[in-house]
Parts: sequence; structure tokens; C-alpha cells
Amino acid sequence: MIALHVFGAYRFSNDSERKDKNGNHDAVAEDMHMDTYARNIRWSQMFLTALLVAGLIVISRSAFADESDKRLSITTQNTMEMRDNGTAGVTSMDEFEALVSTGLRSAGKRSADQSKTTLRASQTANTDFWFYSADVVLFNDHDGDGYFFGIDLLFDADTYFTFAEVYAVVYLSFEGGPWNEYAATENFTLFGTSSDDDYVIVTELLEGYPSGSYDILIELFDAYDDSFIAWYGPEDTSELAFLPLEDADRDAVVPEIIVVDHHHGGGGSLSWLLVLSLCLATLVSFRHERCA
Repeated sequence: MIALHVFGAYRFSNDSERKDKNGNHDAVAEDMHMDTYARNIRWSQMFLTALLVAGLIVISRSAFADESDKRLSITTQNTMEMRDNGTAGVTSMDEFEALVSTGLRSAGKRSADQSKTTLRASQTANTDFWFYSADVVLFNDHDGDGYFFGIDLLFDADTYFTFAEVYAVVYLSFEGGPWNEYAATENFTLFGTSSDDDYVIVTELLEGYPSGSYDILIELFDAYDDSFIAWYGPEDTSELAFLPLEDADRDAVVPEIIVVDHHHGGGGSLSWLLVLSLCLATLVSFRHERCA
């Protein structure tokens, strides 16, 4: 009876342990499930955060790229007579849309827009106005690669009238592509066919102009009604054609790296022989010490 009682107690204890183990197993499984769920939540949050950061980076880069594509320049304008007298001209910082380098090259944008708003099918110059000459001097090539970012443009426009108030718009064409406006003058006066009314536009290209060959187009407009009256371009004079230009950002001076060779004649071979001799002498000395 005692043995049976003990055996029964043993069985009861064993069943209790099994129940405890099963309960512990369920609790552990539930804890593992909760831990896995929590980790999945954390990974989801981290993924969404990374996705948000990546999106912000892409947006900021796109905005920066759009900003960096814009063209910047600084222009000073004056009559030639006033510049020769030391009179300061009008200076402006100009910003334009990105350079258009592909497509057909026709009229400048302002005259083309004007022809669309009138009944004319194409632009027509006013025979009462014309260009007598134009001259270009390029400057600022600090890295010496043959491309300049400074343009000193002088032109002489004439008229049959005693005087006329006009203004000019100047364009650049990259590698034969469409015309891109880069400067516009204030109103100035033409005095018949006098050379005293020569006008000067000095521009420094700061950003947005890749290195290459450029042409210049000058368009003249009547200041009274903004009508297009004359143009002058590379077809009229070689002074306005094939100009090697780039912006100031690309005119970076590359520091010269000087390599000094201290070896003369057979010095290199002698150095290697000396190193080999020292190694052999060390090896022989080490072997002698071991034998001793």
C-alpha cells in the first residue's frame, strides 16, 4: 500500500510537471511570436524611414540639378564713347533657363515670338536700320585650354533717320544649335550713320555653358513699339562665328604636379644591387651564428 501510494504520488507529480512544461512552452511560443511581431514592426518602420529619406534625397538632388542647369552671367553695357571716357556702365546679373543645344537654329526667341503674334509669316528686317560692323574680343582663359568665359562685344548699328531709340538682344548658339539669349541692352540712341554711337556689351559667363564652339546673333528692336528691325549674325561676319567659349566653373586651373626623379643613369640598378647585397650579407651572418 505504501509502495502504491508513493507510485501514485510520483505519477501525479510527473503529470504536474508535464502541465507546467506545456504551459511554459506555450508562454515561450507566445513570447517568441510577440518578439517576431515587434521585430517586423521595427523593420517596417526602418524600411519606411529609409524610403522616405531616399525620396527626400532624390527630390533634393533633382531640385539641385534643375538649379544647376540654369545659366548665369554678369554683363556690363555702355556706349563706346562713354567707356573710352571712363564712365561706368550698367551692370546686371542675369539668369536664364538651361542651354538648349539641340534643334533647328532659326530666329532669336524674341523676334520669333513677335512674328507669331503678328500677321507676318516670318521675321522681316526694317530697311531703315542695319548693322555696319561688329567686333568680338574674348578674355579670361585662366587654365589655358583655349576656351574663354569673357565676351567683349562691340557693334555699330545705323539708321536713315536722324536719330532713333533702340535696344538690342544678344544670343549664343552652342555647336550650331538653337539661339539662347544671354544679354539684353538698355535703350540707347542711334544717330544716323555716326560711329560715335557704337555700343559695347561685356559679359562673363559664370554657369551653364559647356566648353565648345559658339556663334553670336544680335537682334535690334525699336524702343518705341518693340518691333524687330535688324539682325547681325555669323552669316554676316566671321567675327560672330566659331567662338571658343565655356563658363567660369569650367575654367578651373589644374595644379601642376612635378615628379622629381632622383635616379640618374644606372642609379636604379645600383640601388637594387645594394639592397640584394645587404640581404645576402645578413643571411650569411645569420647562418654563421647558427653553425657556431
